[in-house]
Amino acid sequence: MNPFLSLLRRNHNYRNTWIGQVVSEIGDHFNNVAVFGLVLAQTHNGMVVTGVMLARAIPAILAGPLAGVLLDRFDRKRMMIASDLVRAVVALGFILTVDRTATWLVYLLSGLLMLASPFFTSGRAAILPSIATREELHTANSLTQTTQWTTLSLGAFLGGAAVVQFGFRLAFVANSLSFLFSAFCISRLFLPGRGFRPPRASVTESEVVRPWHEYVEGLRYMRSRPLILGIGMIGVGWATGGGAAQILFSIFGEMVFHRGPAGIGTIWGCAGLGLIVGGAISYKIGPRLSFRNYKRAIVICYICHGSSYVIFSQMRNFAWALVFIAISRAAVGVSSVLNMTQLLRHVADGYRGRVFSTIESVQWSVMMVSMTLAGIASQYWDPRTIGAIAGALSSTTAIFWGWAHVTGRLPEPALEGVDPEEIEVHGEPAA
Repeated sequence: MNPFLSLLRRNHNYRNTWIGQVVSEIGDHFNNVAVFGLVLAQTHNGMVVTGVMLARAIPAILAGPLAGVLLDRFDRKRMMIASDLVRAVVALGFILTVDRTATWLVYLLSGLLMLASPFFTSGRAAILPSIATREELHTANSLTQTTQWTTLSLGAFLGGAAVVQFGFRLAFVANSLSFLFSAFCISRLFLPGRGFRPPRASVTESEVVRPWHEYVEGLRYMRSRPLILGIGMIGVGWATGGGAAQILFSIFGEMVFHRGPAGIGTIWGCAGLGLIVGGAISYKIGPRLSFRNYKRAIVICYICHGSSYVIFSQMRNFAWALVFIAISRAAVGVSSVLNMTQLLRHVADGYRGRVFSTIESVQWSVMMVSMTLAGIASQYWDPRTIGAIAGALSSTTAIFWGWAHVTGRLPEPALEGVDPEEIEVHGEPAA
């Protein structure tokens, strides 16, 4: 039997997490295409896209440290459900933006949506080693990330088509319902014993009122493990150009290739297809790679990613542009799955929330700077020039990671991510 299907069949907890992921992430991309298409149609100004992205990035950055501390302190399952319910309400509010020419409400709702997101995304990463056995972990991680990219493709293609056919409101309603469905799926997760509470000593009064100390403790943990810190820095290197790319996808679809929301959806969709291919490749090669060859593979991935993005930005033919954006994202997909598998194996349970939320927050911080600069530059420079610079910046990741590898600064740490006592219940939850 296919290992992915076998995992879904026998592991109740992972199956419910996966089903909720599929539905909620397709809804997310309905929202993305609709929001970007709406603001560009209303303003014809690339800087507005930058404003929306910044409105999403800043709250995610601010919420990340708190989300990490709380996820390492309280029941992760309950926090994920609360995140979904809050986002369901906010997502429905986007309906109010359809007939408004002022964009402040889009910014506000985008910010609120992302304020709640780290509690779910970091929580899902933190519980993965608890709902998958040591033998299942690479397969579960590969399927989780490949699914994320598959839903990117489906959501982008379907979102673009749905907006053209049925209007913006349907996309926003679909996004809201998807969060409710995700909350239902997460509510069905079950583990015996302490469940989804991380192992830790009782919280003192000082820790309750000063969570920043716990967050700093998490930073010290990352710093003491060069591989974990190095993987975090990969996100920084990618984000120097990746932030600009988030804006350029919409600008290329609407203003360079003049294809409207459908063009935006097509570019995002092909990017997702590339990520799926990359995920499939990494699933196959991951178990066969030695630690040394894993580090070499990361260098190759980012050289390929950056150069392909530069070529994408210069293509005049829309079809060829789609091919190269898919190649670029395939390289990112290989790197992402390989790196995430390393994190899941080597990050101790008590620190997972803080490690994953820190990496996400730092990446968003750098993306915010990249998006801002790209948005400003779009007022003065040709988008193709900005795209070439973005691709070159992302490629610099290969230089720094390669240097750290060659100079011996990335030793393989001890396995901490999977505790033998974290026994899975693969059947249905107890009544």
